[in-house]
Amino acid sequence: MAKTSSDASNIFLAAIFLFLGGVVLGAQAKNVHYYDFVLREINVTRNCTTKTILVVNDSLPGPTIRVQKGDLVYVKVHNQGLDGVTLHWHGVKQPRNPWSDGPEYITQCAIPPGTDFTYEVNLTEEEGTVWWHAHSEWTRSTVHGAIVVLPQEGSSFPFATPDEEHIVVLGSWYKEGNSLNEALDLELSGGSPEEPHAAGYMINGQFGDFVQCSNETTHHFFVDYGKTYLFRIVNAGVSSDMFVSIADHNMTLVGMDGAYTKPVVFSYLMIEPGQTMDILVSANQSPGRYYMAAQRFSSEDMIYDEFPHLVATAIIQYSGNYSLTSPPSYPNDTLPVYHNYSAAASFNQQLRSLGTEEHPVDVPHNVTTRMFITASMNDVSCPDDSCYFGDYKDATAVNNISWVDPSVDVLQAYYRNISGVYTADFPDFPPLMYNFTGDDLSSSLVMANAGTAVKVLNYNETVEIVFQGTNLVGASAYHPMHTHGYSFYVVGLGLGNFDNETDPLVYNLVDPPKVNTFGVPKRGWLAIRFRADNPGVWYWHCHIDRHMSWGMSSVLIVKNGDTEETSMRPPPSYMPPCTASNSKDKLFGGTVQNLKSDI
Repeated sequence: MAKTSSDASNIFLAAIFLFLGGVVLGAQAKNVHYYDFVLREINVTRNCTTKTILVVNDSLPGPTIRVQKGDLVYVKVHNQGLDGVTLHWHGVKQPRNPWSDGPEYITQCAIPPGTDFTYEVNLTEEEGTVWWHAHSEWTRSTVHGAIVVLPQEGSSFPFATPDEEHIVVLGSWYKEGNSLNEALDLELSGGSPEEPHAAGYMINGQFGDFVQCSNETTHHFFVDYGKTYLFRIVNAGVSSDMFVSIADHNMTLVGMDGAYTKPVVFSYLMIEPGQTMDILVSANQSPGRYYMAAQRFSSEDMIYDEFPHLVATAIIQYSGNYSLTSPPSYPNDTLPVYHNYSAAASFNQQLRSLGTEEHPVDVPHNVTTRMFITASMNDVSCPDDSCYFGDYKDATAVNNISWVDPSVDVLQAYYRNISGVYTADFPDFPPLMYNFTGDDLSSSLVMANAGTAVKVLNYNETVEIVFQGTNLVGASAYHPMHTHGYSFYVVGLGLGNFDNETDPLVYNLVDPPKVNTFGVPKRGWLAIRFRADNPGVWYWHCHIDRHMSWGMSSVLIVKNGDTEETSMRPPPSYMPPCTASNSKDKLFGGTVQNLKSDI
């Protein structure tokens, strides 16, 4: 359901009617595209069981948006589902326009059932593969799809143009179906540590040959001998890092998170939830069938194995005349096992930005704001006997603050100066320094504070954040941190406790990877840098949704610059209202303000 027009007057009119303040952006865009996304529940059978799930345009995964760098996209969302929903354009900067970014309670409230809302998606810097997904509770488990951003007209790939391309979307499957969010809310409200767990993993909506009742629908990628294929891979899984390998074929990584990388040849990938990767595969093997296999990388300690051990598969099938009686080849020697920490670390350490004249690297050198943020598993207290399981419940926290969603989205509160919605006091450092990655840490360190604290930055500040993983409650794990509104440079990462004297000496300030999602290593640290040149309200969080739901997130508010071009745009004429019908407070009896826009 897509329509395209390059007529400048149509773009101009669309920008006026759809978004106030969008005229300049619309007029400057090379092409404008229109998509209709119809969300509704359908019945889907997987693993011998039929479930009702919410999807877009009756497909899982949803439709692929295909554009060129610099294009402008309007996506009209028709919510015909049973519950409120929002969509996020993952990896898209959305310059000056957080109103279309999408995270629920951060930049908007949910689109109520039976209503429409139009998002403006402006592809200004991205080139490669990014993606879109629901950003309300765990709805993204079935509501997601790829965004292909081709080079601008007159430009080309920074590598030999591939003969063809394929989209690969990794996903999670939950036995709860469209009751997933209800089950999640029930566990969160009662303080249960048992949030829903995935029952398995999929490639392009299918389990593959090794799951019951699935081999008839295994996804096939058809190839011709001698050709080179660009595979655009999206990890849309809700809470799972994944290893991916193709039997007897190497993969050359050339892009990641909508930016090009130096080509690196791998026999496997480690792709974290939220990340995208572009790989080149040469069809240079004997004509036949070869498995693409994906299985979980579990970064928890090896004693934790309560996750699906199923392997998702698709088939790379060569054209030609050959026998189909033998099974496809399997990547026995190249697909790492579930707890292979060294394989994950080795993969991440080889990533570099392309760094050419056409695709330069611009790492900030003179840092004006430094933050040191711990990412931990914690507990928070349960006021007024609100938990069924005791006086406290499982949580996650950053700098000892476990995020609590407000009743009114942060962006509305910031723009309208509504008090009492958030506090502007997110700390630059944790309240206590200790041996973050040590064993047998004191139980006195476990309790965190619940709050809605944000960090405020001045326009154009240069920021360095060091994320420090901890081993509190013996639950160290990878934490793929994702920033909305920004990509960042990964200038350093390592194991153990960050040393602010010696570790910066080995930062990569020449060609670090430019990404929007990257993992804090298990019992380790991650250092990132970016320039705060995108005014607005921007969410950042762990992209393992279990950790995000427990509170591992916060918000950056970047203040306006001195000119209109460096200031946040005004809101569109309509934003979905914050009402009890689509607010989490309906679970807890809270009072909700109705902020339906009248601008």
